Amino acid sequence: MPDTLDLTTTIFTKTPLGQQEIQTRSLGLSPLVRRTLVLVDGKRTGADLGVFLSGGADIADVLGQLLTLGCVEARETTQRAAARVPAIEPQSGPEAVLDPEGEPAAETPDSDALAALPPSDARNAKDNEMARNFMVNSVNSIFGQHMHISLVRDISEARSTEQLRTVYHAWMVSMAVHRTGSKRLPELREKLFKVL
Repeated sequence: MPDTLDLTTTIFTKTPLGQQEIQTRSLGLSPLVRRTLVLVDGKRTGADLGVFLSGGADIADVLGQLLTLGCVEARETTQRAAARVPAIEPQSGPEAVLDPEGEPAAETPDSDALAALPPSDARNAKDNEMARNFMVNSVNSIFGQHMHISLVRDISEARSTEQLRTVYHAWMVSMAVHRTGSKRLPELREKLFKVL
């Protein structure tokens, strides 16, 4: 691994050893490192993967372990990837606008949509519970249980409407970068906004 490799802007892919480790668990990876390995898909940068870490874990340390073990390899930097990725045609309804780092842009159609929702104090505990359950169930439905554990935890721990609206952005980005999730996002968002 070159010393100049920026782990946050580099896109990673699994090596054959990494693919084998997913099946065999022979290296005895910690749950955090194994979960990161599972999430490496040849599309996400280190920064994208870091969103899924919890407990203040450092993505550079986790990726460093996986690189040292030979489970992942650097594919390319986001700058090279941006030069070859075609523009995505928007689907019906407002879609997530991502900046070059894969994060929601400061002003997205969803920012306007959230601002148009009723004030947070107009929502009650039952609305919050329904929104929380809807978000967790949609993550489990799209990605499968035991995936996106940090996101599910953050949603589950959000007690107020404001907290749910804050974690909504991570939920929306996760849906937007998944093939099935992006197709269902307008429908899911419409249902969620009835209680969010």
